[in-house]
Amino acid sequence: MSEYSRRDFLRKLGVGAASMPFLTGLPTLALAESLAKPKQRLVILFSPDGIIPNTFWPDAIGTDFVLKESLKPLEPFKTKTLILKGVSDRVRGDGDNHMRGIGCLLTGTELFPGNVQGGSDTPAGWSSGLSIDQEIRNYLQKSLLTRTRFGSLEFGVMVPDHADPWTRMVYAGPNKPVAPIDDPYQMFGKLYGQMKDQEILKSVLDDLQTDLAKVKGQISKEDRQLLDEHMSLVREMETEIQSSRKKDVGHKVPALDPGVRQDNDNIPKISKLQIDLMVSAFLADSARIATLQYTNSVGQARFTWLGIKEGQHDLSHEPDTNAEAQEKLTKINHWYCEQVAYLAKRLTETKEPDGNGTLLDNTTIVWTNELGKGNNHTLEDIPFVLVGGGLGFKMGRSLKYDRVAHNRLLMAMAHGFGHKITAFGNRDFCGAGILPNLT
Repeated sequence: MSEYSRRDFLRKLGVGAASMPFLTGLPTLALAESLAKPKQRLVILFSPDGIIPNTFWPDAIGTDFVLKESLKPLEPFKTKTLILKGVSDRVRGDGDNHMRGIGCLLTGTELFPGNVQGGSDTPAGWSSGLSIDQEIRNYLQKSLLTRTRFGSLEFGVMVPDHADPWTRMVYAGPNKPVAPIDDPYQMFGKLYGQMKDQEILKSVLDDLQTDLAKVKGQISKEDRQLLDEHMSLVREMETEIQSSRKKDVGHKVPALDPGVRQDNDNIPKISKLQIDLMVSAFLADSARIATLQYTNSVGQARFTWLGIKEGQHDLSHEPDTNAEAQEKLTKINHWYCEQVAYLAKRLTETKEPDGNGTLLDNTTIVWTNELGKGNNHTLEDIPFVLVGGGLGFKMGRSLKYDRVAHNRLLMAMAHGFGHKITAFGNRDFCGAGILPNLT
């Protein structure tokens, strides 16, 4: 029985769309294999102003590599880490390298001409294409089997209020920047604070229970047992909705410390809150794509909790001969790496709802930056560090490429989700296909 005929059969029984994912997967209806696929997830984490190459990139290529100081926090996840050197942003056009660095990072295409002046280069506007996270989001949202409540979630940490090409990396389309939510309390409200959503969920559950009952007489004894488990789950969810607002999501909701202000010195607290909320959203399957943006391109966070008083961007302009600045920038990237490691840890200690492995087994974190090196504003050797198992890449390696366009990595990320695009962003950089040697 084809997928379409299965769906026609269910529709003739009067089964609604919300019930399809529960029913098309029954072995009797021969779609169990597609439903058994793991819930793939992608997190793109951005930190600004480049890195210090000699404290970041491993010396060795392959599996026998040593993590240097900037990447030391990933030691517990070394076998699940993939480090890519030599991936470059070759997109040019309007704007300075900070603008193009963040605006082309996930879109792989040029910025529109505009009136925002930066550095000594031409002024520019927003990106002329959508970002890869939104491309994958849209692909997943097209299928009932992979559709989620939000599709994607855009988190931020101390992203400036003003909207300009330095502050946006996510694009829903040409000239359509997406602002991250950098207030954890606002994100909490989006995820859990909508009572109307509870009413909608209750209505969906009522319809679902009715639909499951309609099908029960049409399937095998074995499938009836599976259907009873579905109905049991529906009844449990109804009970949770009625018993307590905090239990509506079916899992423990992160507790937010009251009164954490949007203040530079609170960046570590805000970061932890946002990561905890992201993991909670994944557990609830509210989204399978997420971004986490720390400050902005030309970010000027002051890492006072590390004993660093200067702004990050100012430090990044210091010459390589300034040993003190090099040490401070290494500490800063070490701290960003700690955030990646904390996210990986939280995903590792969180079991998949179906009991098959952990969230990290099916999630890939991509940590990146708008520049390769801050003091020369290079778009070569953009750091891409991947952690986790969501894309099916072979992990536990350090790889080196020769100035390969990052468009090919963006394409490979889509292919990891089964979305076999043949180009992404500027087609001039896509002719050789996806980035090789990843699987």
